[in-house]
Amino acid sequence: MKHIVIDARIISSSTGTYVERLLTYLEQIDHDNRYTVLVLKKDLSYWKPKSGNFQIMEANYANYSIAEQISFCKLLNKLSPDLVHFCMPQQPVLYRGQHITTFHDLTLLKTYNSDKNWLIFHIKQFIGKYVFKHALKSSSLILTPSQFTKNEIISFSDTPSDKIIVTHLSADVAIDKIEKYKNPYKQFLLYVGQQSDYKNIKRLGDAHQILLKKYPDLGLILVGNKNNSLLANETYFKEKGYKNILFTGFLANPQRDWLYKNTSAYIFPSLMEGFGLPGLEAMGYGAPVISSNATCLPEVYGNAAHYFDPNNTLAISRAIDEVLSNNKLRNALIKKGYKKLKEYSWLQTAKQTHCAYLDALREQ
Repeated sequence: MKHIVIDARIISSSTGTYVERLLTYLEQIDHDNRYTVLVLKKDLSYWKPKSGNFQIMEANYANYSIAEQISFCKLLNKLSPDLVHFCMPQQPVLYRGQHITTFHDLTLLKTYNSDKNWLIFHIKQFIGKYVFKHALKSSSLILTPSQFTKNEIISFSDTPSDKIIVTHLSADVAIDKIEKYKNPYKQFLLYVGQQSDYKNIKRLGDAHQILLKKYPDLGLILVGNKNNSLLANETYFKEKGYKNILFTGFLANPQRDWLYKNTSAYIFPSLMEGFGLPGLEAMGYGAPVISSNATCLPEVYGNAAHYFDPNNTLAISRAIDEVLSNNKLRNALIKKGYKKLKEYSWLQTAKQTHCAYLDALREQ
């Protein structure tokens, strides 16, 4: 029996679906090895293991902090695992044990979000660049959710291609658990996720207002935690006098999934992504997906989405109008979305990850 530690400190973040689903399906696969799952104090009850070989342990160390570099490293050394899986690139650079790392994207190195302190952000970005390169070099294997991100990693560093394993994400559908979310719109567009600048929400709002000339009752519902990025977008829309835009704040999955099920279209305007999970979730609930054509999104969605140039507001509004006004196109997208989702599987993600664990352990 080997002892595997999984750094799950991001489990309740926007990227945490990956970690939570991975853990859930790993439990079904591996009954032989012992797992310690490290989470922040606030997340000790977020995911509860069902198998006796999995246990939760507190690791209350913030990302890119001194505590992460020193105290977290001490904790890992004390646990003395055979393997650590860091589910994000941030990790103690002094840790010398066997480990693998998941790189979801290189967004931190490419973007500046206007709600952040400029100096602190660039210091964090400088540190992040060093940590990223160190993680790429020191990890036995790198996991990443798309070929696009794999190619970006190779361009960013001298990491060999055969060291990087593409493990696609997926989406689970729970139609029987949806719960109605009351809203004032009979017809609405939907976006779910973070609202950092690179998510391109301001331009989506601009495009929505253009559409109101043809669809005066059309709503735009934006689901996501009410943080500084969201508040900045909310202020922008208010100052512009925009109408029919609703910020829901955080929603539990049953209400979020009701919105997926009932939206006229799911819009994904992002300028850069490592995978684009919400679009797949939307497909699973029968929403036609209208997406940016940037970075990995055409790779992940294939012919199951209607694409636009995310830098062109008129192109965004035109693509949405094409779907809203054409039932044949809309129905084709819904059908292709269901088919596309079947190409992805969390169980397969877990199996690939488990194989990576065994490969890394054999290197010891």
